Amino acid sequence: MITFLHPWLFALVLLPLLLRVVLPAHREAKQAVRVPWFQRMVEMIGATPSDGAVIAETRFSQRVFHYFLWILLVAALARPQLVEPAISRITPTRDLLLLVDLSGSMEAEDFTNTEGKKVDRLTAVKEVLDDFLTRREGDRVGLIVFGNAAFVQVPFTQDLKVCRQLLDETAVRMAGPRTAFGDAIGLGITLFERSENEDKLMIALTDGNDTGSQIPPAEAASIANDKGIVIHVVGVGDPESAGEEKLDEEALKAVSENTNGQYFHASDRKELDTIYQEIDKMGTRDVESESYRPRRDLFHWPLAAFLLLSVGGQCLSLLVDHLKRRDASSTEEVSHG
Repeated sequence: MITFLHPWLFALVLLPLLLRVVLPAHREAKQAVRVPWFQRMVEMIGATPSDGAVIAETRFSQRVFHYFLWILLVAALARPQLVEPAISRITPTRDLLLLVDLSGSMEAEDFTNTEGKKVDRLTAVKEVLDDFLTRREGDRVGLIVFGNAAFVQVPFTQDLKVCRQLLDETAVRMAGPRTAFGDAIGLGITLFERSENEDKLMIALTDGNDTGSQIPPAEAASIANDKGIVIHVVGVGDPESAGEEKLDEEALKAVSENTNGQYFHASDRKELDTIYQEIDKMGTRDVESESYRPRRDLFHWPLAAFLLLSVGGQCLSLLVDHLKRRDASSTEEVSHG
């Protein structure tokens, strides 16, 4: 679609017509007859001579051509623009941080995949989170993995494809065999410090109790609550186990309750999928988008047409005058001959 940035300038199209009506015609003083005895004749008849004038007339086709050139010039001044298809950009309304446990206990094969085959816990978690991330348009998503220590796998980004890819590249024990859950929360708090969004959500997934953190999970959760961060915790371990692999549900519930979040327990992939669907419903929000339509200037086209036609018209006029003079000369030579 073509629009004009200054459409009001098209009022100037009528200017030549208005001037033709308001202003008097151009008169050019010329001597109509030149004779040596003109003054004597005037004295004899007692007349008072006055200056003669000739009104230059142009052909109708020339007037139309000049008026068309004027329209092209006004069109260039009005600045025509081509409005291109709209481009939309999603504005992030929430920062969502995923904490994924990569401790040794995540290799236990007590979950099933989408095909019904037995897989380890991390594989099942990847499948569920991959589907969960596909619905995160409008969020900035980050990913922290933890084992002996916590590491930022993906800083906050709107590129969900990259986030899903880097999640898929994680492996059990790549961060160590232990579970530093409290440190992961602390690192998440640090990551949120640069966030300008008011809606801050952390979803933590772990299958064991905290065995290697420098800061207890409950204390880290209290700090997160002061920062306005909500933490939902998903436990996938066995509460009946003993030792480091035991799922400390009391500690995980304390983390979620301290931040106004919720605790969920999943014993299989179906429950895990249901939990993330529930979290998805809890976190509904309005997606804000910004859209604009790029504009490309086209004023050079009418301006180029104006220049080409004006130069071409002038050249054609000179050529016609030259041919007329040549024909007149030829006629005069024939008459003298």
